[in-house]
Amino acid sequence: MARIAFLVTLAGVLLLTLLPVRFLPDLGMAVTLHDDKLQHAIAFAVLAALGSLGWPGHKARLVVLLAFTGAAIEVLQGAQLIGRDLDGFDWVADCAGMALGLTIAGWTKRRVGRRVVGLP
Repeated sequence: MARIAFLVTLAGVLLLTLLPVRFLPDLGMAVTLHDDKLQHAIAFAVLAALGSLGWPGHKARLVVLLAFTGAAIEVLQGAQLIGRDLDGFDWVADCAGMALGLTIAGWTKRRVGRRVVGLP
């Protein structure tokens, strides 16, 4: 289930980050500088958490994939075809979100594991 959720979330993130900026108000979305970084961090936290749960033995690959995805998004946004700008700090926010997502997923797995085996 986590794998499907990861793939659906990834598709949504790619769609929203690569959608031309002129369409965002029609979707009820406005992007400001501080909101943009927060949105990047949250999106990549969710992706990292879901990916970690879906493929628990492949965290290193997941981190590389998500880091590459974040960088690719920035390069494509900077291509001027969609009315967005390349911003390296968005990639930093992506990486911070990944760290948070992996931390939350790890903590959750440990907490759930303790309950399953009956440990305090």
